[in-house]
Amino acid sequence: MIRYYLPALGWIILILFLCTMPVPAVKPTSWLDLIHLDKIVHFFLFGGTVILLAYGYHRQRGRVSTSGLFYLALFVTLYGLAIEFIQKYFTANRSFEIWDVVADGAGALAGALIFGLIGRRFLK
Repeated sequence: MIRYYLPALGWIILILFLCTMPVPAVKPTSWLDLIHLDKIVHFFLFGGTVILLAYGYHRQRGRVSTSGLFYLALFVTLYGLAIEFIQKYFTANRSFEIWDVVADGAGALAGALIFGLIGRRFLK
């Protein structure tokens, strides 16, 4: 059973590693701050997590329901929220950012929609 979820588990561990890496105390201001690149990265990381989890679930069970995709997106968003608390209390020079959670949730919903609209067709 676990073999279906190995890509997703690796991705989840990578996200945890990246989000808990120490950052410099003073960040230089650049054009990347103006376009909120970190929010875009959060969006794609967590959208990819839902897609990989849905793919593993589909491989294991043969299908993923719409409610199943919703629960995957909810679970992944809660994972993003947990990471924000880890950043706040257990990492140096990191803080809780509600907009990161919003980007995580938006990415998770987008991942669920993408898998629901496209992924199922390719896996038949």
